[in-house]
Amino acid sequence: MFSYDQIFENNKKWIAEKTAGNSDFFAKLSQDQNPEYLYIGCSDSRVTAEELMGAQPGEVFIHRNVANVVAAIDLNVMSVIHYAVLHLGVKHIVVCGHYNCGGVKAAMQSKDLGLLNPWLRNIRDVYRLHKDELNAIEDEHLRYDRLVELNVQEQCVNVIKTSAVQQRFIREGYPLVHGWVFDLRTGRLKDLNIDFPHILHEIQEIYNLTGESWFD
Repeated sequence: MFSYDQIFENNKKWIAEKTAGNSDFFAKLSQDQNPEYLYIGCSDSRVTAEELMGAQPGEVFIHRNVANVVAAIDLNVMSVIHYAVLHLGVKHIVVCGHYNCGGVKAAMQSKDLGLLNPWLRNIRDVYRLHKDELNAIEDEHLRYDRLVELNVQEQCVNVIKTSAVQQRFIREGYPLVHGWVFDLRTGRLKDLNIDFPHILHEIQEIYNLTGESWFD
């Protein structure tokens, strides 16, 4: 672990690196942001969005919480989605989970975790929806991995249920929603290839908030 003082030394080095070949780097960075991606990921300290994507400052709008949950009553994530979609105009929304996620593992165990209980209930609900598939997986680690994937898929569906995403998708055909999993063991990103149009077709009867058809 690096010391507290080292953080500020690292910051000076970072500034020097960024301005070495571009003296206007921070002048441009301080102007309005125009990211094309909204990234919703886990708060895990081992999973840093820009680094694993190879993105630069200003390219990705980021929200992180325990186990990358998109809960309708969480004003934080709902505000982030609203702002990113209707004001920043992002074209892609990524929900990214990761294998060896502590939140997902905790949700599969019979333990009272106090304040975490209502948050983890969102993941337990995913477990309930896919209980038969998950319980059929004998290897515990593979079962956790599969719930990580299913949780990402369900949180993508929750993104699609929001009015901001529906309104803009009807007007422009954007944003598109993607589900990824980051493998800590290899460093690889896995695209779950979630069928966005198919999900829209399936849920629009119940979750249509605009009163308009999502498709021609």
